[in-house]
Amino acid sequence: MQRRNLLKLIAALGAGATGGGSALAAARQAGTAPAAKPIVLYCDLAIDPAREQEMLDAFHNHFKPVAESFRGRGFIDLKMVKLTRIIQGGPAPAPGINYRFQLTYESEAQRQVWIKSDVHEKNWPLIEATVLNKDYLVLLTQSV
Repeated sequence: MQRRNLLKLIAALGAGATGGGSALAAARQAGTAPAAKPIVLYCDLAIDPAREQEMLDAFHNHFKPVAESFRGRGFIDLKMVKLTRIIQGGPAPAPGINYRFQLTYESEAQRQVWIKSDVHEKNWPLIEATVLNKDYLVLLTQSV
């Protein structure tokens, strides 16, 4: 996206947030096309409690920094969240699931480039080595 269009979009979104209409309408007025809807990948992980700190260190000090280096190449966001309790509904996550990995990309094609990269292939095993069950649930979703 060109800098001018990005600045128009930022201004338009600001106008939408302050009551000047919807952000989408403001973006259209600014002459910017709405962005494609991003994908979000979730992995429900059973991290070995004895290796939890190892996983967190690998995530924060190795995996996340190299993932963020793909900003501008589709990367939007990355989170590792710890399951603390189930508030409502079911079914509950599989036994032992204590973390959810969440990766947001502009598109599945761009995520595929990331997972085939040398830095992903080097750093994901640092996290996966701490997982008790390698047959973990992986969900690919798309924003609507």
